[in-house]
Amino acid sequence: MARLVRKPPQENETLCSLYRHVKITGISSRKYGQYTMNQEVTKVSEKPPYDRSSSQDSLDELSMEDYWTELENIKKSSENRQDQEVVVVKEPDEGELEEEWLKEAGLSNLFGESAGDPQESMVFLSTLTRTQAAAVQKRVETVSQTLRKKNKQYQIPDVRDIFAQQTESKEKAPDGTESQSVRTNENKYQGKDDQASSLVVGEKELIPLVPEEAPASETDINLEVSFAEQAVNQKESSKEKPQKSRGDDAPLLNFRLPKDKTGTTKIGDLAPQDMKKVCHLALIELTALYDVLGVELKQQKAVKIKTKDSGLFCVPLTVLLEQDQRKVPGTRIPLIFQKLISRIEEGGLETEGLLRIPGAAIRIKNLCQELEAKFYEGTFNWESVKQHDAASLLKLFIRELPQPLLSVEYLKAFQAVQNLPTKRQQLQALNLLVILLPDANRDTLKALLEFLQRVIDNRDKNKMTTMNVAMVMAPNLFMCHALGLKCSEQREFVMAAGTANIMHLLIKYQKLLWTIPKFIVNQVRKQNTENHKKDKKAMKKLLKKMAYDREKYEKQDKSTNDADIPQGVIRVQAPHLSKVSMAIQLTEELKASDVLARFLSQESGIAQTLKKGEVFLYEIGGNIGERCLDEDTYMKDLYQLNPNAEWVIKSKPS
Repeated sequence: MARLVRKPPQENETLCSLYRHVKITGISSRKYGQYTMNQEVTKVSEKPPYDRSSSQDSLDELSMEDYWTELENIKKSSENRQDQEVVVVKEPDEGELEEEWLKEAGLSNLFGESAGDPQESMVFLSTLTRTQAAAVQKRVETVSQTLRKKNKQYQIPDVRDIFAQQTESKEKAPDGTESQSVRTNENKYQGKDDQASSLVVGEKELIPLVPEEAPASETDINLEVSFAEQAVNQKESSKEKPQKSRGDDAPLLNFRLPKDKTGTTKIGDLAPQDMKKVCHLALIELTALYDVLGVELKQQKAVKIKTKDSGLFCVPLTVLLEQDQRKVPGTRIPLIFQKLISRIEEGGLETEGLLRIPGAAIRIKNLCQELEAKFYEGTFNWESVKQHDAASLLKLFIRELPQPLLSVEYLKAFQAVQNLPTKRQQLQALNLLVILLPDANRDTLKALLEFLQRVIDNRDKNKMTTMNVAMVMAPNLFMCHALGLKCSEQREFVMAAGTANIMHLLIKYQKLLWTIPKFIVNQVRKQNTENHKKDKKAMKKLLKKMAYDREKYEKQDKSTNDADIPQGVIRVQAPHLSKVSMAIQLTEELKASDVLARFLSQESGIAQTLKKGEVFLYEIGGNIGERCLDEDTYMKDLYQLNPNAEWVIKSKPS
């Protein structure tokens, strides 16, 4: 039976002819982009026809049809909607962009009127890896040159002075070990080539390269070594030993989180002051990774948008949450967003074509107006909303955010992920980008991805696989019309496969992406340790001036902390439980879950109803501000990493 192929947009005849050429020859999306820019016809080697018997997926999944259908639906739904007013401001020069980057990275005190002795940043700089330091140095040099050209009056530090400390130790990793040991540690994760699986727009090389149900080899993703350092080492090793191409039919790798005896750290597990340091380091690491791989990373700062200060649609997330928190204190995800997801799920996630089949455009428009008027009054009749209408409203809500869900600053960086050469590096970049998102954007994105995964879990009945959902959702997250970033049809075609691939990775690896890499947590620990040393020196000087007996003070301080606690034992505090304190012997196999179980087993009355997951064990102080421990943390290993910490059982803040 002949299969109908969806035609591309008809307004550009050149694009149409190119589209037909791609369908015939099976050019990959990346090659297609190069081809369209050069406007040259190159002969493409014949490939064997796609073997349908090797895949359980429908042809609909293995084409771009869902993407183009969604794009047409978006255009139809936006025909009668008023565009938001965009004010384009002067494009900042490179120096201004890099100066803004330094501020975002927590290094603003290197420049400006407060510049002078940059000692405050020296502790931070001393914890950076070689590639991170190189990324910072590159931006410092650019800003220095710009400031000199503009004849700024305030002091401009010499780059050599700022990085003198880095030069002395550039051959060493942040923990003091030789860089060779870093490479050795990293090599155990690099046993297999992990070339990025390109999404392709042809009949012969289809999406994905293997069906989702096919078995894929699994490998841990290395979170212990800087991603940029891994990229450098991979480049060096590939020069020494050129790797053979895996071939288009090689099985895809499935990446998983490695087991870490000191515990996995998730976003939300750290105190705000440490999370701020994590974000600074994540920005520097992301920039270093893109620098190493030759991918441009520039933040979007060129537009201003006039936004509504009330309502539901076309309202900034922060404004929505302020409204919602007056209704429901502690709300972290917009109430309308939660309700739309709830309404879709009430209709059952087994509905065929869920998210793909649109609601009627006129009905959606009327529902929007009615929701705006009645939602907060509580008089809106949700029974009148059909399931496909709710799905269309959810996508409309995402599209019409004045600033994209993936944020103004980092939308281009998310799009650029498709240009990274391997799937591993794409995941590493996405991990850092998720960390960098504002809290409201990150929390809402998490709720969306968790919902999408629940839809995919019913794929046998609703026919919506991960790739189907990715194709449908990609245009809604990556097409930011509100920012004046409208693409030409040709650009849309080139971007389609890449953004769908990014969406696929966001959905499939969401648990991994919400993890803070161990190497970044270790850098935060080192910063805290160095800052404590500085504080301790200052305290000793103060005590000396005040003529105190420092030795006596230190003995008293030590006796206060260590009284009655023998070696190899920790004291755990639980101020809100009936058993408020307990001394626990450390063993090789003792986990955080075991400590919690001992406390909860002794509860009685109302407290006995406490369930696992309602209270957590925290590591507080020492070389970390505060960290919620995952249940598989081995306590003895963590104690050795942070012997000065206190251990407290409490619930997570809302």
